[in-house]
Amino acid sequence: MNNKISSINTLKSAVVLSLFGGVVACANANNYGQDYSYDSSVYQMMEAERQKASPNAMYQYEQSMQGSLFAMYPTYWKLDYNLSSQDPSTINAFVRQYPSTVMGEKLAADYAEAKARQGDYASVRAVAGSIENPDDSEACALGLGFNQVSDPRVLAQKSVWLDTNVKQSLCHKFGSEMVYHNQITRTDKHERLIRMMRIDKRQYSSKDTPMDKTNDIVTLARSLGLPIDYGTISSIRSNPNGFFGQFASQGYSDTNQYLYVYAISLLAQNSYWSAIQQLEYDLRANGNKLSDMARRYAYRSIAVKRMNMNTDDGFSMDAVNWFRNSLGEPFNFEEAEDYAQASIYFSQWADVVQAVRAMPQANANEKQWQYWLARGLEQTGKQGEARQIYANIANGLGYYSLLARDRLGQALTLNDLGGGMPDVSRDAHRVMQDQHFARAILLIQNNASYDSIGREWNWAVREAVKKGDTGLLLAAAKKAHDLGVYHRSIYAMDYANERNPNIRAGALSHPMPYRDAFVRYAHNAGIDPAWALGIAHKESRFQPNARSHVGAGGLMQIMPNTAKVIARDMGESLGSMSNADTNIRYGTWYLSMKARDFNGQLAPATAGYNAGTTPARKWLPKHGSMAGDQYVEAIPYFETRDYVKQVMTNATIYGVLLGNYTPISQRMGTVSPSW
Repeated sequence: MNNKISSINTLKSAVVLSLFGGVVACANANNYGQDYSYDSSVYQMMEAERQKASPNAMYQYEQSMQGSLFAMYPTYWKLDYNLSSQDPSTINAFVRQYPSTVMGEKLAADYAEAKARQGDYASVRAVAGSIENPDDSEACALGLGFNQVSDPRVLAQKSVWLDTNVKQSLCHKFGSEMVYHNQITRTDKHERLIRMMRIDKRQYSSKDTPMDKTNDIVTLARSLGLPIDYGTISSIRSNPNGFFGQFASQGYSDTNQYLYVYAISLLAQNSYWSAIQQLEYDLRANGNKLSDMARRYAYRSIAVKRMNMNTDDGFSMDAVNWFRNSLGEPFNFEEAEDYAQASIYFSQWADVVQAVRAMPQANANEKQWQYWLARGLEQTGKQGEARQIYANIANGLGYYSLLARDRLGQALTLNDLGGGMPDVSRDAHRVMQDQHFARAILLIQNNASYDSIGREWNWAVREAVKKGDTGLLLAAAKKAHDLGVYHRSIYAMDYANERNPNIRAGALSHPMPYRDAFVRYAHNAGIDPAWALGIAHKESRFQPNARSHVGAGGLMQIMPNTAKVIARDMGESLGSMSNADTNIRYGTWYLSMKARDFNGQLAPATAGYNAGTTPARKWLPKHGSMAGDQYVEAIPYFETRDYVKQVMTNATIYGVLLGNYTPISQRMGTVSPSW
């Protein structure tokens, strides 16, 4: 943590109270207007966190911290110690006592999951009203609770039910039980069954027994009147090739259509080439025994598997053709995305339009796919429609908004970034009067645990955005920035910009600590300082002591072995990666090496910085060239694809802040073949 923060502990040490020295003198945490700058209950909260496994200690803290800003913490830990044994009225009482707090939300959500696992669905329903933002597992817990009494609110979780790739055990349980809900239609059941029939064989491994879908497949099939039993599914799973001989010798049946999709999908998991040969043989020899539905889904399964092999086998136009052959059946989002990516890579613009329009509407309306819909329309002669879409999504600072600006010929200016540092003088005093931000700031100032800070800060940001309180949000982000905790101010602005493109403060969303070092070392290495800053923004959000789970360290997240190679090639002994100056010098040198690896092409070089040079080279086009946005969109690794988008966006914005603007499309340029 930044030294500025550590020094605050010394300034505040005089106000530390005796650990159990009576009630902390502080107004109720919900009393807006109270200044919490010197609320000393943060010290007790942090000490309590270290002893939270002791319910007796929590009782003492609970008594001593009544009425203070952090009063809910010991109560939360006391209840959480034996969470599943609590009564729902106790949980709801906690939420009512501490309304609209992250700990109230967390306790209720954790309780709902615990009770759902026990099958106590009445308790789940009892606390459902206290859960505002459920994740997938929590949504499935709520679904289980509502499903037991055929409550129509269960249908709000239908999208989770249809997503057969959700791995959480509660979602598996929910998937099994919701089949019997009276508002689940035959179409819903068919859609879920066909998705389950096409699941990766690995989900049936002995290591993952709770996720075995065989019983669910049998139950769903029987609810549709299909006589499929456990033995049949198990036999096909162990030997999919054996099914095809039986299929050829039998007459047409509805049951065999589903079993064919299952068998061909399993075969594709082992070899998409074997699967396409089998399908094409059956279309020639046994076409009258195969329905249009089975044929289309067979092509779909093979196409998806081919897309999953792009890194190993390179891209292939076959995937586009196989997706075309699957048209006529509904796409889930992942399949439509695969179809779009393959079509984008090969500049098959009519297919791009087809793929976006095949997506569920909520996904098709996202900026990402609206941009590609516009690109497809533009390339197929519908420029007017395309320009209207570009105009609709150009308002913002995200990757696709910047790309849309370029298509419209609109330059990004400093005014578009909100100018310099925002004037927060009118709202600065309100930060420590807001209970949510006050908790987060006090935790930051006292070097509390990363998880505690993150929960409180992220909740505070969400609450401010939900209320439309831009002044408070900017003042809090400015305070975090001034404390040197740049990753918190960046998160605040990112979250706000996603929901309101008009909230802009480039100096907070894209700070430039160590600016002189970045500029100097980038110029020495022959690269653009904006690119280097964009990398650091994405890698560490300017935390010099940041360390990843794989050991990468510092501002630019350099791996230990990479640092040794850099030091050797620079002719010096290895420096510390937590030293900001050294890390920037090593990182810019390494970026220059990546740029040389790809002949100065920044999009592939950025991909190489994240995923390694070898994979990034495999993703280069084999014939001709393509626009940088096409190359980036088709990167097979989601993490790397998202990484390059964010770095290129950051670099474009930093170019404006440094007075050397280059449009994002020009920055990514044209990507040439690998030779």
